[in-house]
Amino acid sequence: MPLVHFTLPTSHVERTARFFANALGYTRNPVPANSPMEVAWLDIGRGQEIHILYVEGYEASGFEGEFGRHIAVSYPGAQFDALKQRLIEEGATLLEPGRATPFARFFFRDPVNGYVFEVVDASHFDQ
Repeated sequence: MPLVHFTLPTSHVERTARFFANALGYTRNPVPANSPMEVAWLDIGRGQEIHILYVEGYEASGFEGEFGRHIAVSYPGAQFDALKQRLIEEGATLLEPGRATPFARFFFRDPVNGYVFEVVDASHFDQ
């Protein structure tokens, strides 16, 4: 059962969407005209999306982290350095993993909401 989309609440829809577009290259998809709130839908590839929706006063949980809630994505390991540079330029905070793994990975905290993402070397899944 493949993932279709996941939803991230925020009180800053446009800033959140812009961060993901600039740092990760996600593009916008059309949103329904009848949405009852401000939303942005981002194409993350393979028919999957992030739905960003406005929630007044939203604050991320204090449990965002490697051993708490985080979102894992794959990315070519050979391009990690360029990705890390874009993330830093867009205001993200890079986080070192808390445990060793046999594959390359790193974490970052988004600068708008504090969500934590894990970036795993895509070649890990080719095995």
